[in-house]
Amino acid sequence: MVKKEILTAAQAVELISEGSTVMVGGFMGCGSPPALLKALRESGKKELTLVCNDCGWYNPDQGKETGVAGNVLDKQFSRVITSHIGLNSEMQRQMVAGETEVELVPQGTLAERIRTAGCGLGGFLTPTGVGTEVEEGKQVIELDGVKYLLERPLGGAVALIHAHRADTAGNLWYARSERNFGALMAMACDMVIAEVDEIVEIGELEPEAVVTPSIFVKKLVYTAA
Repeated sequence: MVKKEILTAAQAVELISEGSTVMVGGFMGCGSPPALLKALRESGKKELTLVCNDCGWYNPDQGKETGVAGNVLDKQFSRVITSHIGLNSEMQRQMVAGETEVELVPQGTLAERIRTAGCGLGGFLTPTGVGTEVEEGKQVIELDGVKYLLERPLGGAVALIHAHRADTAGNLWYARSERNFGALMAMACDMVIAEVDEIVEIGELEPEAVVTPSIFVKKLVYTAA
């Protein structure tokens, strides 16, 4: 196996072009890559499209934030595709003010759209959203008397994900619930940058422990380096 290049977070985000679609793993910050998000914020890149489960947590009174909240504050995203913005008041403000385009997607549909892209499928049918605002602009297909929405695959240029452990080839293992969207996004993007807490030699990860195979991973960022 070929060893993956290990970069600093700052070096890694230089590979992201302005205007790109960037997927970020995590669920309210759990499983998000903090060093990469910090470096992305410091890079000042703009006009990105964000695909993420949520927009993180932001409390202006306490000055605290999780996940992509800091990047939202710096208005790095011109478009956001997400399932939840309820814990980020700044994201809500930007959406209402028309400063950022926000597409709200049911969480299960978001995950399946990403998975569908990673599997090379043309779309899938779901009853979720039928008869609601989610249906607007989508094809409705009726099968056996049940109406479904045709949902299209959702891929991206870059995935920024976090894994607990990697081997030097780029095989990834996630710790518990930190896995969430990371494994799906790794399959759906042209370039995957994985921030990891620990790197071991090839052969030290048990094959059954590998969740994301090295073939999907382009670069590693080692936070302890």
